[in-house]
Amino acid sequence: MSHASPKPLASCKSPALKGRLTVPGDKSISHRALLFGALSLGTTRISGLLEAEDVINTAKSVTALGAPAAKEGDEWVVKGRGVGGLKQPEGPLDFGNSGTGTRLMMGVLAGHDFTVEMVGDASLSRRPMGRVLNPLKTMGLEVVAGEGDRLPLTVKGRAELVPMTYELPVPSAQVKSAILLAGLHAEGETTVVEAEATRDHTERMLRFFGAQVTATPDDKGRTRITVTGNPTLNGQTVRVPADPSSAAFLIAAAVLVPGSDVTVEGVLINPTRTGFYQTLREMGAEVTFENERDQGGEPVADIRAKASTLHGVRVPPERAPSMIDEYPMLACVASFATGDTVMEGLAELRVKESDRLAATAAGLEANGVKTKIEGDTLTVHGTPGGVKGGGTVETHLDHRIAMAFLILGLATETPVTVDDTAMIATSFPEFIGLMEGLGANFKKQIESI
Repeated sequence: MSHASPKPLASCKSPALKGRLTVPGDKSISHRALLFGALSLGTTRISGLLEAEDVINTAKSVTALGAPAAKEGDEWVVKGRGVGGLKQPEGPLDFGNSGTGTRLMMGVLAGHDFTVEMVGDASLSRRPMGRVLNPLKTMGLEVVAGEGDRLPLTVKGRAELVPMTYELPVPSAQVKSAILLAGLHAEGETTVVEAEATRDHTERMLRFFGAQVTATPDDKGRTRITVTGNPTLNGQTVRVPADPSSAAFLIAAAVLVPGSDVTVEGVLINPTRTGFYQTLREMGAEVTFENERDQGGEPVADIRAKASTLHGVRVPPERAPSMIDEYPMLACVASFATGDTVMEGLAELRVKESDRLAATAAGLEANGVKTKIEGDTLTVHGTPGGVKGGGTVETHLDHRIAMAFLILGLATETPVTVDDTAMIATSFPEFIGLMEGLGANFKKQIESI
């Protein structure tokens, strides 16, 4: 996708936002449903799949590996080939902007005795892959071509990997998932030891498809997650819950814009993903989970939010993994709170699509909000009298920065402009339309030459 012509947009003070709506399916679960469908025998039917570029690239990749994934009516249907049954693709696998798709696929490819070139866009090609590649190399994956630990890379797997026990040096659901996926192709048991809980979608969905996965605490307070190799996975019917990271923008907007009352239906409320909602409540926001239920092994609920008066809080570092994508939005919300909000443990934000920490602080400063970055801590000084706005935010091609600051502008005194919205399509193509449906006031900007 070319970003030759940016699409700037201004966000202006809005009337009360009202409505009930759904947001697209969860990205993490969408990627996994396609991959696990490909590694299963028989047919997997997926409803609610997120049809964003990142996920579509995963669908194209499993298709190229001999497990066709295609839309039939409202569902996506994957014709699986079983564990170890994929075939060598005819050309490179292109993951576009998707770090998740790339890293999980490395775990899948490790267990197949063929060579594959993996490529991505300019942003993805800057992102380090060593954290995933190093443990996979120990299990038997070879990197046969490529510079360092960045795409483009050519990898060669093997039919029978060596099982291992691996302690995660830093919390990462993607690294954990890649190792567990490789473990499906190893004789015996493969174990990942994590000191801090990370997203557990891989474990939940592997069980749903029929794998043996256990998670047990050890005597040092860590969790040992073990998968038994060479299982028979069977195709399933998967209903993908709505993405809590996408819902976060709409919920934040409802909290900030006076008089608002918005409900987002059927949202994933897996405890490893709800740190943002927990933090909003601690700040005094009226945010409630209604109609809680189970869907395909994952907990879901309707999330309702009303305009609220907020106060600053400390967000502890151990909460970071459960809301890593929501910090730009949280920082914007914190601008309207009384007092300071201190967010700790944000090192991971420096290696996302952009240096999200620096980009968030710069965007706030451009709109009259004082911030401070010390190490991996971001402090936002709230301005309860109202945030000025009026600035232009550099998004650095980061979709979450773009969306967070468009929400900020709905409640600032003067409009907030983001320099580009084209990349929002990578995760949440319907964002602008859904927001306008609730009453949000966006204005297209004519670029000044």
